[in-house]
Amino acid sequence: MNNSRICPCCGSTNSEEWTKATDREYRTTNEEFTLYRCSECLSIFLHPVPVHRLSEIYPSNYYSFADQKKSFIADIKTWLDKRFFRSLTGKFTSQSLSALDIGGGVGWELNVMQSADTRVQNTMIVDLDPDAAEGAKKNGHGYFCGRIEEYSTVQKFDIILMLNLIEHVEFPLEVLSKARELLSDNGIIVIKTPNCDAWDARLFKYKNWGGFHCPRHWTLFTKESFELCAKKAGLNAKEFSYTQGAPFWATSTLFFLENMGLVSITRERPVVYHPLYAPLTGLFAGFDFARGLFAKTSQMFFVLGK
Repeated sequence: MNNSRICPCCGSTNSEEWTKATDREYRTTNEEFTLYRCSECLSIFLHPVPVHRLSEIYPSNYYSFADQKKSFIADIKTWLDKRFFRSLTGKFTSQSLSALDIGGGVGWELNVMQSADTRVQNTMIVDLDPDAAEGAKKNGHGYFCGRIEEYSTVQKFDIILMLNLIEHVEFPLEVLSKARELLSDNGIIVIKTPNCDAWDARLFKYKNWGGFHCPRHWTLFTKESFELCAKKAGLNAKEFSYTQGAPFWATSTLFFLENMGLVSITRERPVVYHPLYAPLTGLFAGFDFARGLFAKTSQMFFVLGK
């Protein structure tokens, strides 16, 4: 036990080494990182957090910085996202809705939400990427470049998106607390985050599981540990569901194939740009949708409210 390691989810000082991982996705560093599991809430966290190395560990070809390309898989995702967003906006009776996407880049998800429901009119993005500002504004969204904790406004938002974001931040409780502050009275916060209590997380524990996304994922939750963190921020889980974690399966499989000498992954062509990545993602999406009927999959959706 080491009391200098504080769980970013529950604040416990009791943790044990879980595994080690490296950056096999983007090859930004050869360093080996240690992940610990909290003995109290069972979430997994990276320690120490490379908070001052963002420009190093998020390379220019990082997937969320790239232009979204048309593909069959992308079309399916857009269709599913529209369906999902309609289920969210359908909860509101207002004639107009406001939405904030934290970590939203140029606003792909907000674009899809607006195409799903034209009542979504007032949109804002908070992101760390200065290069995304122009694209976001071209898409008709407001943009603040910086951390959400630094963002100040009198605006209250009906829908706040944090899709694959909370696992990237140093202090999840602070981010959730800030989101609550920005939420309208009847608003909702939509969270998508990895589930570290999943079969593939255990299967690839010592083989750089894709969900580790090392060293960019800093806290990985279970359903219970995330709900605990949300409650500390004054938020309650209104809805919850497991969803497919196909990208984690695809990434882990490519690492396995690389170990066998069958594929090559380089800094110039990281995992997400490998020609096998898209078909593997499609294959495992179907696999996860099927087994999700009876098993915990490696992504979770939460809808939070005050």
